[in-house]
Amino acid sequence: MSTITTEIRRAKPEDAQGIADVHDVAWQNAYAGIVPYKSLSQMIRRRGASWWKNAIVKATIILVVEIDGDIAGYATLGNNRVSTLPFDGEIYEIYMRPEYQGVGFGSKLFLAARNELQRRGLSGSTVWVLADNEQAICFYENAGGRAVAKGSENFDGESLVKLAYAWD
Repeated sequence: MSTITTEIRRAKPEDAQGIADVHDVAWQNAYAGIVPYKSLSQMIRRRGASWWKNAIVKATIILVVEIDGDIAGYATLGNNRVSTLPFDGEIYEIYMRPEYQGVGFGSKLFLAARNELQRRGLSGSTVWVLADNEQAICFYENAGGRAVAKGSENFDGESLVKLAYAWD
């Protein structure tokens, strides 16, 4: 019988390639068919290992899920960027490799991210999600989130609706 080790922790510079790999496959999985191909390809390409290493070194708050020594997911978080919303914290991104989705690791990472926001004194949290990303919406609603705002984001001239989910 073998034991699988898992850990959720703050990202280190040596995690940059693993985070970049998760970013590539998770974004392709989440947004293919939603975000126009050209925009999606550009967004994925610009976030290579050196981009992530720089973000980690500059003290961006990045949590990772490590499973048996491999980075399986990540979350970025910090202060809420929308001043009209009455929540202090925001989870900017949370992504898991597709093979680790649906088995609870994403939920644990999400709770760890919310706990980190609270630990930093940030009351309440938000996350933005594209309205066509049904899998993510289901995840946030199952986690007790409620839609509190609507916006849009432009990709290659195509405006996509996004929703803010929040937790007190």
